[in-house]
Amino acid sequence: MLLAEWRKLKLPFSDETVIVAVSGGADSTALLLALHELRSAHKLSVKLCVAHLDHKLRPSSTDDAKWVAALAERLGYECVVGRSKVAEIARSNADNLEQAAREARYKFLERTAKRESANYVLTGHTMDDQAETVLMRLMRGSAGSGLGGMEFLRPLGKNSAIKLVRPLLWARRSETEDYCRVRKTEFLRDEMNDDQRFARVKVRQQLLPLMQTFNNKIVEALSRTASQLREDADVLGNDSDALLKRAAVLNHLEGETETTILDVKVLAAAPSALRRRALRQWISETRGSSRRLEMVHLLAVEKLLEGTAGGRVVELPGGSRVKRVRNRLKFEPPD
Repeated sequence: MLLAEWRKLKLPFSDETVIVAVSGGADSTALLLALHELRSAHKLSVKLCVAHLDHKLRPSSTDDAKWVAALAERLGYECVVGRSKVAEIARSNADNLEQAAREARYKFLERTAKRESANYVLTGHTMDDQAETVLMRLMRGSAGSGLGGMEFLRPLGKNSAIKLVRPLLWARRSETEDYCRVRKTEFLRDEMNDDQRFARVKVRQQLLPLMQTFNNKIVEALSRTASQLREDADVLGNDSDALLKRAAVLNHLEGETETTILDVKVLAAAPSALRRRALRQWISETRGSSRRLEMVHLLAVEKLLEGTAGGRVVELPGGSRVKRVRNRLKFEPPD
């Protein structure tokens, strides 16, 4: 199945270095073992480089890093270990711990990929991770694009040429554990995965088991729904791109960087669903990310299009704002 997914995603079979993010858990360990098996069978000849970030969240995290490095060495691969004091970063940025860990991990993976001249970074996310992501976004009130969950392949960072690849989104977590056992390889168990202070853990241990009493294939059902919504998003994305181009007015003030403001009349004439998608894209691009941006914020920005009065403002997470000035929408960064 991994080889079939590799072909489907049009990933390289040779002459490339591929970064494999390995935490030591069953999913990422299974991914590394499966790639090693494909290389040993001469079905893949890419160079593998293992990457592990020690988040410094547990006393045992140093031992985990050593374990991953030893596994990589046993299989014959280079291992790059990074370290990040995630808890301190979360406190200084007023982030939640999960978000801070995720950002630190992807920054580390991008640095590693650049150092190794790699164009692809692989992670071991599974169908179970996809189901949890969809439910968490649903509870936050995400739009259809958010409910599409995680993509199999996307740029690792904004405007990055490096691709983040999730080649195991078709697999269940139980399958990765079984594969490790078949390969007679232990995997690490992170006690934080049982800490119900984290929203994802509560979804995994409480919400999904309850939903399974209604549909014992709920994980597969959520994954299918996400896939269908991503397909819809691909089509609507082309239309929202075109709408943004029609609405865009270039604004350049002396001493400031170029920014794009939007024509209210053009946006107001578009269908609501398309308009909201275009607004989300515009805010994400000008703000630098869609982090913590939810449907309630998009609906508030959309209301700025009503009537003729200017001077109205919508506050966005992180301190940025969208302001209506006459018949224009303008994005204002944090003070």
